[in-house]
Amino acid sequence: MLHKSISQINTNCDLVKERLNHYILSASGLRAVFASSGNEEDPVRTICDEDKVIVVTIARAFDEFIKAKGKSVIVGQDARPTGYALSLLTIKALISLGQDVKYLYISAAPEIMAQSHNYDYFYYISASHNPIGHNGFKFGYKGGVFSKPEAEEIISILRRMISSPDVVEKAKELISSCPQEKRNECLVNLEKEKYSALEFYRSFVLKTADLPSDFKTDVGIVADFNGSARAASIDRTLFKEMGIKFSAINDVVGDVKHAIVPEGENLIPVMQYLEKMHSEDPSYTLGYTPDNDGDRGNFVYITREGKGRILEAQEVFALVVTIEVASLAKKGITNIAVAVNGPTSERIDKIASTFGAKVFRAEVGEANVVNLGQELVDKGYTVKVLGEGSNGGNITKPASVRDPLNTAFTFLKLLSDKSLFDYILEKLGKSSEEISLDALLDALPQYTTTGAFSTLAKMQVKSKDWAQIKLNYEKLLQDTFDKEMKGKIPACSFYRVLQTEGTVEREGIGPDYRSPLAKGGLKVQFVDFNGQSIGYMWMRPSGTEPVLRVLVDIKGKNEVLHDEILKYQRSLIERC
Repeated sequence: MLHKSISQINTNCDLVKERLNHYILSASGLRAVFASSGNEEDPVRTICDEDKVIVVTIARAFDEFIKAKGKSVIVGQDARPTGYALSLLTIKALISLGQDVKYLYISAAPEIMAQSHNYDYFYYISASHNPIGHNGFKFGYKGGVFSKPEAEEIISILRRMISSPDVVEKAKELISSCPQEKRNECLVNLEKEKYSALEFYRSFVLKTADLPSDFKTDVGIVADFNGSARAASIDRTLFKEMGIKFSAINDVVGDVKHAIVPEGENLIPVMQYLEKMHSEDPSYTLGYTPDNDGDRGNFVYITREGKGRILEAQEVFALVVTIEVASLAKKGITNIAVAVNGPTSERIDKIASTFGAKVFRAEVGEANVVNLGQELVDKGYTVKVLGEGSNGGNITKPASVRDPLNTAFTFLKLLSDKSLFDYILEKLGKSSEEISLDALLDALPQYTTTGAFSTLAKMQVKSKDWAQIKLNYEKLLQDTFDKEMKGKIPACSFYRVLQTEGTVEREGIGPDYRSPLAKGGLKVQFVDFNGQSIGYMWMRPSGTEPVLRVLVDIKGKNEVLHDEILKYQRSLIERC
């Protein structure tokens, strides 16, 4: 029935243009609420006619961007209900456009991106952590998403095509002209393609983990798949192959049991399940929950008191950076660099410097961080780990996407190697007889940071004129900081403004230090009398949601000061 219904389109170009206004088009992907009801929490499988036209036009824009026919394109989707309809439309359009299309059906993002090394391009249908009624598109090659300029070129082509009066007719033509035998071939061969992808992904994960040949651990792991694409991936079989105990809940693909974003209360089910398994078998001490496309996963663990604890996103990233950078330094490797996004806690800078590494910052967006990492490699740095600490998860090279399996193996590498553990604690000026995440967390520099998905971490704003908002913000900052905030921050001498766009971070206040659209991140860094940073407040319009994101990061454990600065930051924006 779905095959037939997606081919039926009854709309006009004006309605299609209006519908595109409700999409979020950014370097992080093209996203919208695709559920035909318009309800972002609706698990309906159907999409509206205007979306059908736009989906086909996105395929046209992609085709024009790659400027060649007969390219091998691997198409996959996460576990959202609208994914199959979007995949069928995409497959038909790409085949009609002359591309060589293969289909994976439901595939975790790291799985299809790893497999893309064997194809010219990947074309992935997902809305990552957004609610179930959302969906979207991201594209790339050689294991990573397109760069910001590449993604923006596709968006520009899409806007031009949608503005054409024949956009509806072209969509109908591409759907109807698709050779049925080629479409059927895609669907019939998906099992073979899936097997190939899983095999390659398995070897890629093990290559990334870089475990010693005598690796052995008695740590058991649990997962709450929450109906995600990870439930159809290699997690269970790989851990079993490695001799690692593993157990999962909510492991039916597509059966989403709770909110998708792996933060806060959404990690309670896996924490409770870990506690249950730990009570039956004390070796179970780690657990994770992924988002729907399975690239991002945040973790829980069993504390020394035997209770489950949820790791905050910034903590997960800090732990991974510590372990991976220390592993390089212990081997005598120098010139180590870590690429992060603007709102990653400055705890990372302290950790990196302990092991002789440097930290470089890019704008929010996985593609920006990955591209910055490559730029650093091209300059002669060794880059093993990078990522967006503010969002959780990590990218461990040679991977170019976050993956909870990589995070899990990093933790297992630490917990199974006492010499590495002792080396890390010695460098951090601590010691511990126990090898545990508790002991490592206790040794790390202490910072107080806004949770990425705290209700106070995003703001609805009436205007979308980011250039004017930032001008107003900077003027208010200059007029009010000394009177309202400076005296409340111990040892603060002055502030400096840092602005990130793409892979570039510029120091300076005003429009000369940002592009005209002003969509990058703006950080106000607090500096002490010795010229050292003691924290910052940050803001940036989201590329995937219609909100302004804000965050505060301050040295030490000081919730009161954190809350004061966050209150001031939000008040500046409200006054803008």
